Amino acid sequence: MQLAATQLQQHLQRGIKSLYTLYGDEPLLVQEAGDAIRAFARTQGFTERTSHTVAGAHFDWSEVLAAGGSLSLFADKQIVEIRIPSGKPGKDGSAAIQQLAEQSKDNDSTLTLVMLPRLDKMTKSGAWFAALESFGVTIAVEPVERAALPQWIAQRLTTQGQRVMAGEEGQRTLQFFADRVEGNLLAAHQEIQKLALLFPQGELSFDQVESAVLNVARYDVFKLSEAVLAGQTARVQRMLDGLQAEGEAEVLVHYTLAEDIRALKRVKDAMAQGRPLPMALREQRVWGVKERLFERVLPRLSETSVANLLHAAHQVDGIVKGLKQPDWPANGWQALHRLAMDLCNQCAVQPDSRVARAGAATAGAASGRFS
Repeated sequence: MQLAATQLQQHLQRGIKSLYTLYGDEPLLVQEAGDAIRAFARTQGFTERTSHTVAGAHFDWSEVLAAGGSLSLFADKQIVEIRIPSGKPGKDGSAAIQQLAEQSKDNDSTLTLVMLPRLDKMTKSGAWFAALESFGVTIAVEPVERAALPQWIAQRLTTQGQRVMAGEEGQRTLQFFADRVEGNLLAAHQEIQKLALLFPQGELSFDQVESAVLNVARYDVFKLSEAVLAGQTARVQRMLDGLQAEGEAEVLVHYTLAEDIRALKRVKDAMAQGRPLPMALREQRVWGVKERLFERVLPRLSETSVANLLHAAHQVDGIVKGLKQPDWPANGWQALHRLAMDLCNQCAVQPDSRVARAGAATAGAASGRFS
């Protein structure tokens, strides 16, 4: 049985099951979902708890299999937690998990909680995960998308009796908060709790939030990729500055941008050969958020502009490796800024501006500048 994290509380009120699987890469939300299950389980008499972390191929699964039948003299119900940080239980683990899943059926004395990172499509098609879905409840804990972060912050403030000002000023406050904590949801949670300690319940001003909230944003190249393809120019500038300040390797940032450009070129070529866009995306293994972004961007990009971007990526590849290129900054980060903004601006262009943009791209190619 599959369940969204937002449905968990309502599900628990209808009765707790004996097997739950949580998977996702956002530690705070996975922890909170686990806490909700444990808290409700305690109200149902599950007073004992054991935890097992699967580390390495030589993990002894017999301990986990035996845990279900080893209640202490002082408890009649227990929670058995199994954490698999790698998301790959191995051959022995796969067999053990399938056995545990089968044993959980009609087992009122043991609640098994399996915790995993985000899983790819191939892993979820494995027999062990299928058993977890078949005999228990699987919950995909999705991250909070950047666009939804201000509203997420507002909801968290509401739960502790606080709110931002109404109207534009309040939206500016939430946006400022989101910028300060981007990519670091656990830190966002801590900063929200800090506001409860510093200020009374009620309305918070922009000045109060600005003075209290630390800049704890964490940037990663994968989020940068999404921001570029979404055409979010201000966010891209901020993320590049953050990655540079955090000491991220120039070659890794370039690889991420170049790989997106190469993927755009491959899908564009496939479409030119008559492939439908959905088929071309599947063949190039473009999934999830990027799939939606590619679907929006590709019809706007001319073959000339994609070719120019690919050439520009080649130029910047040399720059981040210490080579000089005509008409490009010698500094690697400056070149990365320019490449990212060239792609970002094209992704941000509205459909009715395609003709003007294509003309500008052609002119740029003629002058030796790739935009």
